Amino acid sequence: MKTLAPLAIILLLSFTLFSCSPEDDGIFFNGNSEVVNISTVSYSAIETEILKLINNHRTSLGLSKLNTLTIISGVADGHTNYMIEVGTINHDNFSKRSQTLMDQADAITVGENVAYGYSTAQGVVNGWLNSASHRKIIENPNYTHFGISTEVNTKNRNYFTQIFIKK
Repeated sequence: MKTLAPLAIILLLSFTLFSCSPEDDGIFFNGNSEVVNISTVSYSAIETEILKLINNHRTSLGLSKLNTLTIISGVADGHTNYMIEVGTINHDNFSKRSQTLMDQADAITVGENVAYGYSTAQGVVNGWLNSASHRKIIENPNYTHFGISTEVNTKNRNYFTQIFIKK
């Protein structure tokens, strides 16, 4: 029984590292999500606006602006495409994405927000800020870098993955 206590604590702490939209059915670590490694990123207008809105919110609280990293957005893009493929918003394979960012971006801590259905950058950012768990990730003073991926499914519905790291 004593050996289960540390495992339970680690599991509970891991849930504080990421968040999901209110529509999410839960948190899952099974399934296969491909990690995408790319050398350059071209941000869409909505992605650029989300990054700007997040940094504006952080600076309004006296927090530092976050810097983008190509590898983070590449990993986020892989997960966004995975969510579209399986048709659900989720955190499947979050531990794989975290490990990839620890290995390839020297991340110490990783957080993730996902969402779907919003048509504007302001809408998705407001949705995240109106959720205590999402807000906690956005307002974490320890994060130093972030990345974003927004993709549209065949039904013209936006899916979002935003990942934050501390280097």
